[in-house]
Amino acid sequence: MRVDVHGEGGTAGVANEDLAGVVVPAGGLGGAVVVLDGVTPPRDGVTGCVHDVPWFTARLGGALQELLAARAGSLREALADAVARTAAAHGPGCDLGHVRTPQATVAMARWDDDRVEYLVLSDAALLVEGADGEVSPVLDRRLDQLPDRIRKQRAAVRALPEGSPEREAAGREYARAVEALRNADGGFYTAAADPRVAAKAVAGVLPRSEVTAFAALTDGATRYTEVFRLGDWAELLAVLRKEGPAQLIARVRAAENADPDRTAHPRGKTHDDATAVYVEL
Repeated sequence: MRVDVHGEGGTAGVANEDLAGVVVPAGGLGGAVVVLDGVTPPRDGVTGCVHDVPWFTARLGGALQELLAARAGSLREALADAVARTAAAHGPGCDLGHVRTPQATVAMARWDDDRVEYLVLSDAALLVEGADGEVSPVLDRRLDQLPDRIRKQRAAVRALPEGSPEREAAGREYARAVEALRNADGGFYTAAADPRVAAKAVAGVLPRSEVTAFAALTDGATRYTEVFRLGDWAELLAVLRKEGPAQLIARVRAAENADPDRTAHPRGKTHDDATAVYVEL
């Protein structure tokens, strides 16, 4: 078995809100990986919580790794339990019902001699290579399926000059519109404070014999394919295999640096936290 991990913050001097964990249980029953991408709150910083996003991802990630190592229950059950534990770790000064309460996207996989389990929530991703060499993405596409009015609003924001008052104002309106759809019917879901969100995750099980390798990535790393079109999913996995996660992220950083104004490749941030885990079984 081979496991390669690399993560980088998007901006120097700003805390990396991603988290990656690898679990190889003492009993030798396979292993597990988890990747979290903390959701950056708007610039006004109002979240209803005294804790920041890195605190949340550290707590949620720690709970998930403990549960994955124990191999108790399904991945959905592990996520629900970890969210509940993290919610309980908040204090009385935290409004867990606030739409901006600290939260994260999730990609997880767990394997043993017989099967590979997977779970994805929001825009993290898992890539699975089959015994035939075909690479299949496991994605939660609900963010891409938001109402037309939201997508048009996003396009309008990105068409305005970077740093302009007009873009700032339109961006705030767009953020409020998206927030109204977060963890709501007809919208999209992230791991926040309600354990019931685990039921909304994309999850399943594959025979171990049908999986040769897989990768777990935050959307900062999937920019390689989804934003910059440097290669398809199979080519992304090939970079991970041949060069490793650090080089994949280096390629993304080079593409970001080549388009600092985000005009050729529209995106919310010039640079994003990026994390990739590659596992070869």
